[in-house]
Amino acid sequence: MKVPFFSRRRRRRPADPAAPPHRGGRLHVGAGRERFDDWVNLDIQDLPGVDVVADVTAGLNFRDMEAVYAEHFLEHLRIDHAVNFLADCHQALADGGWLRLSTPNLEWVLMSHYDVDAPEEERQAQAVSLNRAFHGWRHRFLWNQPLLGRALNACGFPQVTWCRYGESHRPEFAGLERHETYDDSDDYPHVLIAEARKGPADPDALAELRREIAREFLNHLDD
Repeated sequence: MKVPFFSRRRRRRPADPAAPPHRGGRLHVGAGRERFDDWVNLDIQDLPGVDVVADVTAGLNFRDMEAVYAEHFLEHLRIDHAVNFLADCHQALADGGWLRLSTPNLEWVLMSHYDVDAPEEERQAQAVSLNRAFHGWRHRFLWNQPLLGRALNACGFPQVTWCRYGESHRPEFAGLERHETYDDSDDYPHVLIAEARKGPADPDALAELRREIAREFLNHLDD
């Protein structure tokens, strides 16, 4: 694959929303300090190895990308911003392009962090641990598989494959995960890893999802 010019030179620059979109290649969102060679590495912080500094809640100024990857990123966005991000990924991808993302599994957090039958002293500690999983590390929203699958479908990714850590049938995605791992249970993996190919947009499903999010969640927030 031809390496983007600014990736080859490792030039970091803030994204200019008025600039023409970057076209082609592979996009690594929320790169942090984990630079991927032959990818455009994007982060909100101007860190070593970051090619483009941008806030994705303002949109993705990319088009015709062959792949988009985001590891442990979605949970740092408020749910409406996360849905907007998925829709922006759909727009940024070329026809037939692929998205892969990972995010903590809400159901694993619940099963592993809290036991209603535990002694009272243990439940006190578990209450702190559970809330840390929700609110620590600047987390904004934790997803379960049904909700994430629905959001992806609504944003134009009709078929979602759930993958294991580091595993993929697509060579560009295999072995990319870098985040620390935890013990999985047989039924509840600690992280959801979704892989999906761009399909036709579904504006009606997306509008309905956004209405439900506003009614059931956003209308109850102070911020």
